[in-house]
Amino acid sequence: MTDWTAGYVADIGYTFGYYTELNPLRVRLAFLNAGLVPPDMGAACELGFGQGMSTNLHAAASVVQWHGTDFNPSQAAFAQELAGACGSGAQLFDEGFDAFCARSDLPEFDYIGLHGIWSWISDENRAVIVDFVRRKLKVGGVLYISYNTQPGWAAMVPMRDLLTEHAEVLGSDGAGIVSRIDSALGFVDQLLAANPAYARANPQVAERIQKIKEQNRHYVAHEYFNRDWQPMAFAQMARWLAPAKVQWACSANYLDAIDIVNLTAEQQSLLASIPDAMFRQTTRDFCVNQQFRKDYWVKGARTLSSLEQVEALRAQRVILVQPRADVSLKVSGSLGEATMQDSVYNPILDLLADHKPKSLGQMELAFKAAGTPIGLPQIQQATMLLSATGVIFAVQDEVAIAKAKKACDRINTHLMQKARASNELSYLASPVTAGGITVPRFQQLFLLACQQGHKQPTDWAQFVWTILAAQGQRLVKEGHTLESPEDNIAELTDQAQNFAVKQLPILQSLQMA
Repeated sequence: MTDWTAGYVADIGYTFGYYTELNPLRVRLAFLNAGLVPPDMGAACELGFGQGMSTNLHAAASVVQWHGTDFNPSQAAFAQELAGACGSGAQLFDEGFDAFCARSDLPEFDYIGLHGIWSWISDENRAVIVDFVRRKLKVGGVLYISYNTQPGWAAMVPMRDLLTEHAEVLGSDGAGIVSRIDSALGFVDQLLAANPAYARANPQVAERIQKIKEQNRHYVAHEYFNRDWQPMAFAQMARWLAPAKVQWACSANYLDAIDIVNLTAEQQSLLASIPDAMFRQTTRDFCVNQQFRKDYWVKGARTLSSLEQVEALRAQRVILVQPRADVSLKVSGSLGEATMQDSVYNPILDLLADHKPKSLGQMELAFKAAGTPIGLPQIQQATMLLSATGVIFAVQDEVAIAKAKKACDRINTHLMQKARASNELSYLASPVTAGGITVPRFQQLFLLACQQGHKQPTDWAQFVWTILAAQGQRLVKEGHTLESPEDNIAELTDQAQNFAVKQLPILQSLQMA
């Protein structure tokens, strides 16, 4: 491995993931819920953008001007390709953090995001990032950062070290990282079969190893096999960020704001008795055995008055992005699965079932007019929970929607063209939500068929089958490969008809079709 990697896995690319937490629009609802003044977003930066899906979807779908870097040139090249395709003007580089953060041509930022970076880099790079945040994050600006944390990773640390040592010491240099990962996991199976005292003292490790074996090897390589890998306690993170003059604002994971699904009554009482907000977070991590934190930090937190908070919440707009009939009232928190109160959630979902943007204030007035006993506090909590589960999304203002529409159309067409040959790119951009929406490969191809003038689901199915047949591809249904053209076309037709009824109207409301 060459020096430019700084110990990071670079011989295989990162997955083409999209991370909605990086969407600056999400900051507003989280801050309003926490009673904080949300910043206006004009310029944003992502450090370590991977394949650049998140950066580019956010750049295309909003009026925010994006900058970013990823040290891997092949990943940066793909990201630059997307930026060029949509014409967003995103400035994306293939520089290491030290070079990028020293650039003299960068603006000050309202938002800086790092997803899945902090735990996997050296202390030297962490210091560079902290200094960058100190110099380049505006007063009132937000830092989003996610990282592996203690205590949830405590038991796994020595096992992870064993995995990487096996890959380095006993793995064949010419075999490639995937082969070395498989060999290391095979060795761990042998170790666990020998019933070591470590495994008896930490029985959850065997379960985690099993999950690792089931995961995409590209993800596993970047998650576990870098040279640097340090789960960090919340208090340690706070000490790291102190020189950047930022303070913890709130969790970027909306579900963390709903205590009833995460904490017992005793735990809530204990946390309420702790006067220091930072120590309260540290203690909370023990209560929930936190493994991965997603946090917003702010340079100069300002508190909203009760009136300001209520007025801002009433103005917040949201949209339902799933078919109403498919929405489950089940939610999984740290305490396990819970059921949402149907007398509150069903009326809210019914009101949003037309998939049109509505403000929380509009919902409040509608319930009041109907005599339904659902007030703003209940709507606020339901909005946080339904947003956490991906059922509803925040909506940006109409001016921004109109400005972002053309760039979204361009990047979506580019991604749909790529979907002809790949199922790795499962997201498209919505100008309504200022970010990405999950759209699997065949649905993208149905949209491409519509774009090219095909009117009916049967025509969409034939269009997709022509693409698949030319590449020797076949559908798999219930574990069996469909061999005949007739069976493949029939299955595609079923999927196309279902798409026309359930997904297409939603994508149209999201201005993606």
